[in-house]
Amino acid sequence: MLLTGPQVRAARGLVAWSQTDLASAAGVGLATVQRLEAQNGMLRGMTHTIWKVRNALEQAGVIFIDGDASTGPGVRLSKPLSDQG
Repeated sequence: MLLTGPQVRAARGLVAWSQTDLASAAGVGLATVQRLEAQNGMLRGMTHTIWKVRNALEQAGVIFIDGDASTGPGVRLSKPLSDQG
């Protein structure tokens, strides 16, 4: 599945992370997170870097949702907020 910049921004918001928090959790630079989030469409960049960002957000409880013919891509939490760490 491919990710979009808006999905990364939304996912980060769901887990209440700053861009710095995401960069740290993913093991990438702050400028990398800023560059990825600034993209409006599908993320372009090093595949391994995008995977690291996605993996960090999934470990924090985010589920990435593919778009289809009637809806766009999105994000949601894997558990209710009350169950999040």
